[in-house]
This record gives sequence, structure tokens and C-alpha cells, in this order.
Amino acid sequence: MIIGVSGRNGAGKGAVVEFLAERSFYVFSLSDIVREELKSQGVEETRERMIEAGRGLRTRGGAGALAEGLIPRLLPDRNYAIDSIRHPAEVEALRRFSPEFRLVWVEANEVCRLDRIRARGRSGDPTEIEELRALEARELSNSDVAGQQLLAVQEMADFIVRNDAGFEELHAAIREVFRESLFFERPTWDQYFMSIAQVVASRSNCVKRKVAAVVTRDRRIVSTGYNGTPRGTRNCNEGGCPRCNDLAPGGTGLLDCLCSHGEENAITQASYHGASLQNATLYTTFSPCLQCTKMIINSGLSEVVYNAQYPLGERSLELLKEAGVKLRQAGLGG
Repeated sequence: MIIGVSGRNGAGKGAVVEFLAERSFYVFSLSDIVREELKSQGVEETRERMIEAGRGLRTRGGAGALAEGLIPRLLPDRNYAIDSIRHPAEVEALRRFSPEFRLVWVEANEVCRLDRIRARGRSGDPTEIEELRALEARELSNSDVAGQQLLAVQEMADFIVRNDAGFEELHAAIREVFRESLFFERPTWDQYFMSIAQVVASRSNCVKRKVAAVVTRDRRIVSTGYNGTPRGTRNCNEGGCPRCNDLAPGGTGLLDCLCSHGEENAITQASYHGASLQNATLYTTFSPCLQCTKMIINSGLSEVVYNAQYPLGERSLELLKEAGVKLRQAGLGG
């Protein structure tokens, strides 16, 4: 889950982020991207410089630049709380990145917010209502597309939580958000095993094409295999396969190819370790060639799920169907 947190000055965004951090959310702030920019310029951080540096980053990199700069740091196995979202393009970038992104807007009355701002005593913070209003006039809306546009962000919020009372009421409001929206998409089993096959393919030492297969039974992995030269011989990427290293055109010189295919290696690995493949499913990044198809049929595999179609694989698909092996095409998207 990715929870974005936004609101006006002194509304209590930090309290929401702290609450989530105590519950194992990893915390990021888009302001950190701006701070890194000021540090690279060798200038001291002030509110005015932060605003101008943020505007500069959006001008050069697009209105969603701060979020887009953060996204590569987000890992799929963690929950995140992201603070300092101040532009609608940042919300859009995070929603494109993750359908599980939710934006929480923190709201509090003006007097309460000013009291909190005074209490924290940061240099440059407003101390009077008029100063607060003047500051927020530049942040709430802006004719410059690169400027802060908090009102537009508020309009995009999935949830609004009030923070006029105390922590107990705020925490209760956050818990209510989770009761309403504690939902996130998990990958299907096809997506799960196919994504693992794609990672396995990264181990391939074949010069021409990286292919891998994962064999599963009862939704657990029995074996994996990727294409490359046989065990104990020189790797393809080290000159071990003359066909691949000569970059032979597709469909030619197959008798000179020393590489074993991913499906072949997954099947032989199961045999090597004494694992039965009867009624198992094979996930492969490419539909199998004819040689691997014959191995699939004779090993007792009952289903083949492939991502992309092998260029010379039509006869293989026909043979699998004739042998009664279930056949499906599925990618990471479904």
C-alpha cells in the first residue's frame, strides 16, 4: 500500500505519517527530493528556497517530477507513507505507478493550525493569521503550472481526516480510512509464477535469447530452468556456443546450438532431484520448441502456460493440444 498525505500548513500531516511509520510503513517525503536539489547546489535550506527549488524541478522535469524522482525508490514488498504532495501531477504519477495508492487530506481549522505552527517554532514560519493566509495564498493555487497547487490536490483526495481535536481522534479517523479501504490487488497465480520465470530468465547465459521456465504443482515451485550451455561447459556468453556467438539468423544452424532450453533444464532439474512432474504446470516465458514439447508431454506435465509465442512454435502448440496438455497464454498483466 502507498498512502499519500497532504494538507495545509499545521494541519497535522506529520502526525499522520508518524502514526503510519509506527505501523511499519516506510516514510518518504517529496520535500526530500527538493532538499537533495538544494544540497547539490550547495545552498542552505529555507522555506522560500524549498518552494523555488521545487518549482524549478517541476519546470525542468514536468509537473510530476518530484513524484517521478521518488518512484524508482519504492519497492514492491513494502508499504509506504509519502508526505508533502503539493501538486496534482504528483498524485497522478503515483496513481499511475500503483493502483493501491490512496491520498489522505488532513484538515484542521485555521486557528488550530496557527497554534501548532507557533508551537513548533520553525524559522520563517508565520506567527499571525495574516502571515499564514499570505503564505498559503501562494501554495493553494498557482497560475504557473510548476507552482504548488494544494487546492487541486485536495480535490483529488480519496479520504479527508479532521485533526481539530487531539491524537486520539486523529488516530481513530485514520483507522476508519483503513476500515473503508484496506484493500490491495495481489498478483494472480499466473502473474506470480510468470514474474518468477522472468527473474529466472535473467540468469540465462545465452547470447541470443533469455528464456526460462518454472514448474509448479499445488501452487508451489518444483523446479526452475533457464537456457544456456550444459552443466560444466563454457557459458554461451563466454564463447561456449558457436551458433549463438555467430549470431546465426533465426531458424538456421540449429544443429550447431549447444544451449539447452529453459523448459528442458526445468524438466531435467526435477529429474536430477527426484521430483515427479506428473500433473504439474510449466510456466515459460516463451512457448516451447518441438524438442521441449516432446519432453513436456513425456514427463507427465498436464499444463503449459506461456507468455510470448516462440517464432517456430506453431507445430509445438498443435502437438501439445493433441496430447491433451492444457495450454494457456498469460502475461504479467493477466
